Amino acid sequence: MTEVEEYFDGLDAASRDAFRRSRAIAPRVAPDAEDGRSYGMAGLRHGGKPLLGFRAAQEHVSVCPFSPEAVDAVRGRLTGFDLSKGAVRSTADRPLPDDVVADLVRHRPAGITG
Repeated sequence: MTEVEEYFDGLDAASRDAFRRSRAIAPRVAPDAEDGRSYGMAGLRHGGKPLLGFRAAQEHVSVCPFSPEAVDAVRGRLTGFDLSKGAVRSTADRPLPDDVVADLVRHRPAGITG
């Protein structure tokens, strides 16, 4: 079992399902993504660098592309979500739309490859 699965297994069912859904989208966009840890978070890595992190809190779940540019690229489609420079917070009952997760992943590798 990977560190990501271990982390997900420790979450409530709704948070776990929201994260698993986001995690399933990422490899379709970045097939070389691998499970790992980044900045203390369970997440995906691309080329050995952070791609997408997952963190659950009492009131929300966060998907972290570790990139202000990636968040800015989808900002217009995230009305009603809580945003910071490198994270998008939602709730387990209102997870991020699939196309937004895919675009977060699409915009992140450009910042870590090259």
